[in-house]
Amino acid sequence: GTIMTTRLPTLQLCKESALACKFSKEEQEEHAERRSIREWDHEDVVAWLNQLEGISESVVSEFEDNQVTGRELLALGAEGLKDFGVAKKGTIYLLLDEIKKLEKASGDRATLIEHSPYCFGKILDHLRLEASFTKGLVKSKHGLPMIRDCEKGRYQTVLDHLFPGGSSKIFQD
Repeated sequence: GTIMTTRLPTLQLCKESALACKFSKEEQEEHAERRSIREWDHEDVVAWLNQLEGISESVVSEFEDNQVTGRELLALGAEGLKDFGVAKKGTIYLLLDEIKKLEKASGDRATLIEHSPYCFGKILDHLRLEASFTKGLVKSKHGLPMIRDCEKGRYQTVLDHLFPGGSSKIFQD
């Protein structure tokens, strides 16, 4: 995918848009509350293990007794899990898979926008210019984005999705 960055207030320029809702302050605060697995203490690890199906109490107790942290959990391979009393191969692979999922979810701080990078980039550029004009950083109002003919239908679809109804005024002459 294409990585794009911008400031939160730029995304919230049209308060009633779907884009602003996706990046609301409440949404961002909730996202920030999710700690990285690397920051977990042993209690977080034990709580996570307890919610997994098929993990025996003896395995959970072994992790608890050894006060395994999130960083240590990520370092465990198949042999490390065996050292903690995980004997069944199926359970070992289940745990390795769950740890991999945890690591991916924990490290993923980007927000996926499932639209054409070209179209979303044009929308983002327009919002940035509008924000600059609103702040007085640019003296004159800019025009609408120039869209390639072959992308006009897709651009309008993305625009209608992210800025339904009256929230798309910023994209009209």
